[in-house]
Amino acid sequence: MASFVLVPGAGGMAWYWHRAVPLFHSAGHEPIAVDLPGDDRHAGLAAYADIVIRAIAERNDVILVAQSLAGFMVPIVRALAPVRMIVFVNAMIPKPGETAGAWWGATGAVEAREQATARHGYATEFDVGTYFLHDVPQEVLRDGAERPREQAETVFGEPCRFDRWPDIPIHVLAGSDDRFFPIEFQRRVARERLGKEVEELPGGHLVALSNPQGLTGRLLACEKSQTG
Repeated sequence: MASFVLVPGAGGMAWYWHRAVPLFHSAGHEPIAVDLPGDDRHAGLAAYADIVIRAIAERNDVILVAQSLAGFMVPIVRALAPVRMIVFVNAMIPKPGETAGAWWGATGAVEAREQATARHGYATEFDVGTYFLHDVPQEVLRDGAERPREQAETVFGEPCRFDRWPDIPIHVLAGSDDRFFPIEFQRRVARERLGKEVEELPGGHLVALSNPQGLTGRLLACEKSQTG
């Protein structure tokens, strides 16, 4: 049995993973959906990583799954916890010493999104419905968290301190319908920063809400690829 430590992106709400959690249980694995204080302006990257490390505790068969902003926690957590596999999901992939705030300009994320909007014809100006919720079922939104958690800016200014990526299996999953980080952009960043090819699946930026079966299936396949 593997422990899948599921780390959400901006806002830090463990609720993001609630549709995937029972699927891991059904497959005989342990899901640990981490909740982060995204709206706490006193909590930065190191504080977030510490929460994830405490959630891992004494477990030694850990697959660390990072969605979006959580990609910046991965190297810090891996340096201090026995993670045997890393999986990025529509994630920000950092370089050593980079801040999440600087990542946008360094990768050309905004320009890539604007180019995608021009090709596909949806609104250029960001709004949550167009870029995050366009493929999430209405019943999921109706039954969702009472109040979405805002993301404080503190975490974007703290450098991601690590020397190099660890010599362990790393997978990059990306939603083919992601409007926030378009698939072509994610492919380029994964190649440039990790030398990896993206494993594509149907879904938008919040793929754990829109396609939990597809995402969980891919995550389980990643785990199986290392255990035979």
